[in-house]
Amino acid sequence: MAIVGLCALLWSSPWGLAQTSPGNPKNGQVLYQRHCLRCHGEALDGKGPDAAALKISPTNFHSYVSRIKDNLELWMTIQRGRSFSAMHNWNDTLTDDQIKDVVSYIRTIAPHVNP
Repeated sequence: MAIVGLCALLWSSPWGLAQTSPGNPKNGQVLYQRHCLRCHGEALDGKGPDAAALKISPTNFHSYVSRIKDNLELWMTIQRGRSFSAMHNWNDTLTDDQIKDVVSYIRTIAPHVNP
């Protein structure tokens, strides 16, 4: 019974929802252009106008390494940021649904692949 309750909790959490329900890629595109483009670039290739000034290159969403990550991992990176890089957390700026929309937009351009 405890395992069933834990599974229900995980799948009803934002992490679980990020995996099971698709976001809105049109909203995600607007958010991406507003918040992500300067580093990750218009083509989602990690070559935005601010990328050259960063010590750690922004993610190229077309790379194999990025495309094998599942939506949950992308969602968590956007929400929490990435240590020792310019990728800060967005949980104070974007709602869980907005983050899901950004992930959905990224996946329309650079679809997930199974390793």
